[in-house]
Amino acid sequence: MTTVATQRPGPGAWRKLQRGMSLLELMVVVAIITIIASVGYPSYMGHITRANRTAAKRFLLQVADRQEQFFANHKRYADHLTDLGYGANGFMIDDQRAMTAAGAGDSIYREQINAVTPVTYTIAAVPQLRQAGHDTQCLSLTLTNAGQRGQTGPSTDCW
Repeated sequence: MTTVATQRPGPGAWRKLQRGMSLLELMVVVAIITIIASVGYPSYMGHITRANRTAAKRFLLQVADRQEQFFANHKRYADHLTDLGYGANGFMIDDQRAMTAAGAGDSIYREQINAVTPVTYTIAAVPQLRQAGHDTQCLSLTLTNAGQRGQTGPSTDCW
């Protein structure tokens, strides 16, 4: 009579059959992701804030260019943005950096003309909603007919 010997698995064989990961391994991965996110998120938000500010500056320069064209044709500066071809006297820039209707929920800056005389003007970009909360260093940006750039807020490096 022949006997069949059954082999017993070795001491580490059950680990070879285990699938997935342990709770400890999962917690280590979550901790690493949390550390990376806590370092990266403020940097990301700073980049977004600066990009939004750049969009506001671009629109200020665009309005200034249209003011100069208007002055060349009419020998005075426009009192309202509608005279320059914009849809409203004061418009918003949204988070996609495009013009949007006033009061939109995704607006980041309000562009407007202030202090207009026939030979001078000041245009301003005022942060709105989330941008106002994130950009505490540069509260508003201004540009005059003489090309003088100004800002309000504690920073001196907004332009």
